[in-house]
Amino acid sequence: MKTITILGSTGSIGTQALEIIRNNRDRFSVSALTCRSRKDDLIGQIKEFGPQAVSVGTAEDAAAVQAEFPQLTVYYGEQGLIEIAKMDCDIVLNSLMGISGLAPTYTAISCGRDIALANKETLVAGGALVTELCREKGVKLLPVDSEHSAIFQCLEGNGGSACGRAYAEPSGALHRPVRRILLTASGGPFRGRSFEEMRNVTVAQALNHPNWSMGSKITIDSATMMNKGLEVIEARWLFDVPADRIDVHVHPESIVHSMVEFCDGSIIAQMGLPDMKIPIALAVSYPDRMDLLPDFADGYGHNDPDSRLTDGSLDLFTAGANLTFEKPDRKVFRCIDLAYAALREGGAAPVVMNGANEELVAMFLAGKIGFLDIPETIERVMQRSSLPAPHSVEEILEIDRQSRVMAKEILK
Repeated sequence: MKTITILGSTGSIGTQALEIIRNNRDRFSVSALTCRSRKDDLIGQIKEFGPQAVSVGTAEDAAAVQAEFPQLTVYYGEQGLIEIAKMDCDIVLNSLMGISGLAPTYTAISCGRDIALANKETLVAGGALVTELCREKGVKLLPVDSEHSAIFQCLEGNGGSACGRAYAEPSGALHRPVRRILLTASGGPFRGRSFEEMRNVTVAQALNHPNWSMGSKITIDSATMMNKGLEVIEARWLFDVPADRIDVHVHPESIVHSMVEFCDGSIIAQMGLPDMKIPIALAVSYPDRMDLLPDFADGYGHNDPDSRLTDGSLDLFTAGANLTFEKPDRKVFRCIDLAYAALREGGAAPVVMNGANEELVAMFLAGKIGFLDIPETIERVMQRSSLPAPHSVEEILEIDRQSRVMAKEILK
């Protein structure tokens, strides 16, 4: 039985992970849970899953949880996340939002815990630091993002050092048969719009994603397509592939979750319905695959293939009739090129870009700035910054702080 710690258990990824655990109690148990502000949701999870410890956002919430569960170990704040990350378990699922996921991930890796990673900012800001520590500790870093999970699955068994095993031994891009990573993107809610049409975009419009139900920050990132830029950087570190071998393909149907082109010209794709339970289950159960669909013997007879199309399987007769791929409009969605530029520059640049973006997305959600202020201000912050390359988590967090200050100063 695997023991799982979930950082961010009350968010979208965390609650779906707990649903998987709920349906597979013979395979998983919960070691610890954390949340930032949804204390009441966490209390329900404690009653159902019985973790050994939890962490919440504030001292006040910690006191309330402790009063209800006197025997439970309760932490709070940033240090609470670190304490939870130190706890013994088989795998830590990190579904925290933003740069807050970096320090607990680094701590868990330091303790030798395998990581199921849904917090892309960990690798955007700390890619070199985190992957080097994974190699040193022999830790598996398993992707939960649907695109990176797809790439991981395409690489498995094809001579590529997929991230699930690569960090236990030295690996390099040059000896591998991978020619390109084809990273797919839905295009978000504003696919096909002109730059001028985006000027008066509202928060409600930006949060209306056509295919996925996600948290507000990642949904805004999808609308600006910064999310895809962040995923380019994440892919570089997960799969040890340079920026010029990672291409973004807009695929509005969100059926092909990503592809890998090999040196012989073959392209292998991973397909599925837009359902985050698939990559979550694969990451926490790796190297096994879990049964997420009804068995054909349970009322889905082999002689009646049409009956299988209603059981949650991907219906290729319908979906396959209209699978399209487009180049992203990089003049409109400028965040993609900003991410490539940050990746190529290296050093502090990805941290600066990510910190400015997080701050600006929060300001947009609060109604303080316009939609196009996000890419325009990120670019100005990156141009202004001359911060040195970070060599520790503490230095990364300080660069992140300064980037946020610069973004707010520019907008004044």
